[in-house]
Amino acid sequence: MLLIEHLDQLYAVAGAGPRAGARQGDITPIVDGAVACDGGVIVAAGTTADVRARIAPGRDTTVVDGRGHSLVPGFVDPHTHVVFAGDRRDELRRRLAGASYAEIAAAGGGILSTVNATRAASEEALAAQTAVRLAEMLAQGTTTAEAKSGYGLDTATEVRMLRVIARLNGAQPLELVPTFIGAHEVPPEYRNRQAEFVRLVIDEMIPAAAPHAEWCDVFCDRGFFTPEESTAILEAGARAGMKPRIHADELAASGGPQVAAAVGARSADHLVRVDAAGIEALRAGRVIATLLPCAAFHLKLGQFAPARDLIAAGVPVALATDVNPGGGFSPSMPFAMALACFGMHMTFEEALVASTINAAAALDRQDRIGSLEPGKQFDAVLVRGAAVTLLRVNASPIAGVYKKGVLC
Repeated sequence: MLLIEHLDQLYAVAGAGPRAGARQGDITPIVDGAVACDGGVIVAAGTTADVRARIAPGRDTTVVDGRGHSLVPGFVDPHTHVVFAGDRRDELRRRLAGASYAEIAAAGGGILSTVNATRAASEEALAAQTAVRLAEMLAQGTTTAEAKSGYGLDTATEVRMLRVIARLNGAQPLELVPTFIGAHEVPPEYRNRQAEFVRLVIDEMIPAAAPHAEWCDVFCDRGFFTPEESTAILEAGARAGMKPRIHADELAASGGPQVAAAVGARSADHLVRVDAAGIEALRAGRVIATLLPCAAFHLKLGQFAPARDLIAAGVPVALATDVNPGGGFSPSMPFAMALACFGMHMTFEEALVASTINAAAALDRQDRIGSLEPGKQFDAVLVRGAAVTLLRVNASPIAGVYKKGVLC
């Protein structure tokens, strides 16, 4: 058994998720808090006095004195492109010099640059490169993360990427959730034949990917896939057993939220340009809005997603890093939280909920992770001082990360 007691603050984030509206930020820390777990599962959480009254520490109990520290649930990162090969940092220099996302893509950069490198990489090389990134994410407090395919854009490479995700899921502590996104971009060999590529995704890629992926995603946005194409792809994925989620309204209000609501997507992601009609569609469809402020920041989009409007409308908000080679340079959920607070005007409590129980709900794992309650996995982040210290960018607020009760 593991017992962490006398915590300055325990943010259990307890209760049903996802949280929306006023509940998004309605959490209060427990002073002199404690959590006990056995076999990686929480058996008690509350004040130190309450937990001590409910459990009987034995000779094999590890007791950790939490004085001077806070404890929050392990961060859940529900949108990443962490599996890839190659390096696009040259694009960063071009972007800093004023080139736009569209200009870089038109010059052969962007997603297609990574596609070429990923297609050429072996499974072993992909796994080795990805493992380094996962270790960075874990050190920043991420204990569960979604991982997408999408840099193959052909059946063989997409399946290879999903195999890498499965391989790494059991080879390191960070828990991975596999998503297929063959419709991430139209590859060069299908330029001017987008309808044929959509048929390839539906008829060949989805049947091959379905045994390896829990979710099916699509990039529904200006210059990528239309609402009609996105609907057809997600419905085909659902027939094959993959649950729908969607990239929506990053570059323009393009109908992605309406697609999400129509197909029953659990999450619509990005939403930088979402409009009032899109917000209403998300609310009515009970779709979680997963916002990626790191991507908006690194891509220099000039604005962030309207988190305050989404929360006011009663749409549950989650946060993610969008780790990727071109616009998701940070592996840090605390950095995403800081941008959410200072760029999207969220409170610390709202950002913490968005990074834990709501992010878990965006992956349909809210019953197992995302809060510190009896019966759930003991995934947690130990923070030096008050939990709000997490917002100190480029500091070292994290004292320890626990996955299933084990200090990583």
